[in-house]
Amino acid sequence: MEGLLQQLEVVRKDFPILERTLAGGVPLVYLDSANTSQKPQCVIDAMVDHLERHNANVARAMHQLGAESSAAFEDGRDRVASFIGAPSRDEVIFTKNASEALNLVAHTLAWATGDLAVGEGDRVVTTEMEHHSNIVPWQLLTQRTGATLAWFGLTDDYRLDLSNIDELIDERTKVVTLTWVSNMLGTVNPVAAITRRAHEVGALVVVDASQAAPQIPIDLAAMDEAERPDILVFTGHKVVGPTGIGVLWGRREVLDQLPPFLGGGEMIETVRMERSTYAGIPHKFEAGTPPIVEAVGLGAAVDYLAGLGMESVHAHERAITAYALDGLATVPGLKVLGPLDVAERGGAISFEVDGVHPHDVAQVLDSRGVAVRAGHHCAKPAHARYGVQSTTRMSSYLYTTPSEIDALVEALEYTRSYFKLG
Repeated sequence: MEGLLQQLEVVRKDFPILERTLAGGVPLVYLDSANTSQKPQCVIDAMVDHLERHNANVARAMHQLGAESSAAFEDGRDRVASFIGAPSRDEVIFTKNASEALNLVAHTLAWATGDLAVGEGDRVVTTEMEHHSNIVPWQLLTQRTGATLAWFGLTDDYRLDLSNIDELIDERTKVVTLTWVSNMLGTVNPVAAITRRAHEVGALVVVDASQAAPQIPIDLAAMDEAERPDILVFTGHKVVGPTGIGVLWGRREVLDQLPPFLGGGEMIETVRMERSTYAGIPHKFEAGTPPIVEAVGLGAAVDYLAGLGMESVHAHERAITAYALDGLATVPGLKVLGPLDVAERGGAISFEVDGVHPHDVAQVLDSRGVAVRAGHHCAKPAHARYGVQSTTRMSSYLYTTPSEIDALVEALEYTRSYFKLG
């Protein structure tokens, strides 16, 4: 733990917001990183420098600023491709967030022809632990095409129920889509095994890596081809990058077959009044002015994480999560919803405090400077499965210290006394 603390002291200096004090003079204890991560100074500086010195539209202006802006935007793509080990930079598409990336895939599959077409008699498979952004687009797809939506249920110990995997994923299945790490339960799913089964029957695999990319090393090129997903998405603001930008990586053969999502500038090859032809990937899916400064910031963010080493980030997340689980176990009446084995989970920990509504828990914690989330976390089906309407969720990240976990535990004990729970 001593070595961890020394490294944390250095890392935390990179994040200016962590020095904040809140109302009443209490220091900020930020434990809501699964919602959005804080940003290091290098990301802030990269975005400010671009706006101050290089701001121009990309791929349009025939002047020096335009060339600089275009180069910076594409450099962001290169850095993201390196961060996830993408086999080709052109397979990396910028969207405005992970939700848009998932909608892009679901919508274009509704319009696809040939092997990718989804229609009556086909099945789309998801899971009961998904974020709403990986449920609703597939509901829309199946409603519009006549396909059937099915899903893996959850076991009593907060894992996917794979007992019927061969029935759910069979020759009728066209798409299997799942989260790598649950934003509510923290469960790390067996993506490789599920992908292998899906590929055996020719199904397309879409993985939501929004909670995985911030804490788990990803190297797509190094994956066994049978276990590599066909589509992987994540969002910039959870990997110490800015809001307003997401990433969709897709296998070239799939992206080439999918039709465009949005029409407009820069996604075209040529336009005539009778018909248009379209640019190749990635530009086919990036209509209009893209998130330029956000791509610059995201490039700086993933470089920052790569500089720390994602193996080190993952090791810290496991250590601090284990420390948090131990601390939460000392609070009477507190129940964690999710695996208790740190090897099988990520850093988001949802819990109930017996006798106190989650929103009340969060408000009392906030009065003591501890920032957590309360609600259904855009995962209502998972909450319903376990018979709860909402939970309080703490989530750590690479800058979280043991003393911040101690502050959380102390604040939870204060909450119990505040509501006179003994």
